[in-house]
Amino acid sequence: MGVALLLCLSFSSILSAIYIHAQNLRFKSATYRENLLRELGQTSPTATNPKFVGFFHPYCNAGGGGERVLWAAVASIQRDEPGIISVIYTGDVDATKQGIIDKVKARFAINLNPASLHFVFLNSRHLVEDSAWPRFTLLGQSLGSMYLAWEAMSKFIPDLFIDTMGYGFTFHVVSWLGGMPVGAYIHYPTISTNMLARVQSRQQGVTNSSAISSSSILSHGKLLYYRLFMYYYALSLRRASFIMVNSSWTKNHIDAILQHSDPVLDLLHHLPPLLVVQLITAGSPSPRSARVVHPSCDTTEMARFALEGRERVILSVAQFRPEKDHAAQLHSFSHLLTAHPEYAETGPKSVKLVLLGGSRNEGDAARVDSLRKLAKDLHIDAHVEFVVNASFPVMLDWLSRASIGLSTMVDEHFGINVVEFMAAGAIPVTHASGGPLNDIVVPYKGEPTGYHATDPKTFADALHTVLTLPPSEDLGMRDRGRTWAIEQFSEEEFYKGWNASGWKEWIR
Repeated sequence: MGVALLLCLSFSSILSAIYIHAQNLRFKSATYRENLLRELGQTSPTATNPKFVGFFHPYCNAGGGGERVLWAAVASIQRDEPGIISVIYTGDVDATKQGIIDKVKARFAINLNPASLHFVFLNSRHLVEDSAWPRFTLLGQSLGSMYLAWEAMSKFIPDLFIDTMGYGFTFHVVSWLGGMPVGAYIHYPTISTNMLARVQSRQQGVTNSSAISSSSILSHGKLLYYRLFMYYYALSLRRASFIMVNSSWTKNHIDAILQHSDPVLDLLHHLPPLLVVQLITAGSPSPRSARVVHPSCDTTEMARFALEGRERVILSVAQFRPEKDHAAQLHSFSHLLTAHPEYAETGPKSVKLVLLGGSRNEGDAARVDSLRKLAKDLHIDAHVEFVVNASFPVMLDWLSRASIGLSTMVDEHFGINVVEFMAAGAIPVTHASGGPLNDIVVPYKGEPTGYHATDPKTFADALHTVLTLPPSEDLGMRDRGRTWAIEQFSEEEFYKGWNASGWKEWIR
């Protein structure tokens, strides 16, 4: 009885402290809001009281597919809701507002209005870097994101908070301190049933090292860790008022997580001291399911490229992150040249692999160096070119010339690069999983739009098939892929999906 009373008093003290801190932050934020309106020139006597939508995107200046979604969403708001001010929470402290706007225009051809756009720069982004957590990375990054969210709310509290990078654990912090609705656009679940299945089956992969998969004890320990993490991740997602996702693959996983339960953990959380956790994480009714809003692609620009006269270039467009598995691309290309040595000879049959992508940090730069070394070790470096941190025009130039678009990521959540391949007229060869399998490289009017593979040999076979297609079949496949990309994944389709998602209901 004494322990229970002590827990109740402790819990009451914690709630009181959080409430007082939240009230102080909201008072501070009100002053910040007034100063911001003056800075943006929106303080005229006839001006209405604008609403603020906060986007939590610590890597807003990275230039990847996730960033395109962010800026397309902001552009949609600026176009359709000019009275709303978009606030971007980012850790790009070495950038400036105008510098970011200029990069968005150069990289994505998206024009942003600075008068309704503001940046809140965060200093603690290193806490969500995977390098900061060599062990228990998921847990460490999630706790780091909660601290980063606290920093964000300490600087400015908007009227609506939307996470566009997948930091679901921030929802508790934002809800408690900001007292506002939260929503999300999720590109990839932080943890998925696939990840649990790989650990349970002791299958080696990006999220399950050989040291773990080869040990029964470590595998059981990691499975318990994942079960706990999945449980709390589900509690976090249920805190959201609405959830958008980028593909049917992501939707299936997020919907499963929203409905996820663990009878043992459910029981434990109805007993002290875990009852405290249950009370803290309780919130408003969660969405029953996520809504698919496919990312936008600048199909208009790419659709102008000629379908004929393509060079024998295999093009990869992806940030140099580990999950993109560029090594598999090099191994696949090596298999291709070994099986068909004429592709390595000088002449009309010669084939080139181009790896184009962004390098965000020292880890990515080191990864590029290791890939260059791998290309040399495989004796294919003379036929491989690396294009790092290319501008948007340079990327477009390669897309206009390439015959094939290559993507080897397993369980790619969507694959905006694959859409870009198809819109530009390159025939996609992708891993047989995730968005590329289920949403993008699918038959159009009963005819194929590309190819899927699972390992270096099958990728090499698919690449060879494309390189030897008869001209009529080659042109037909490029045309079908482009038509499908324009119909399904254009910017206008994204705007329609974004506006129909229900986010406006939470800011009225």
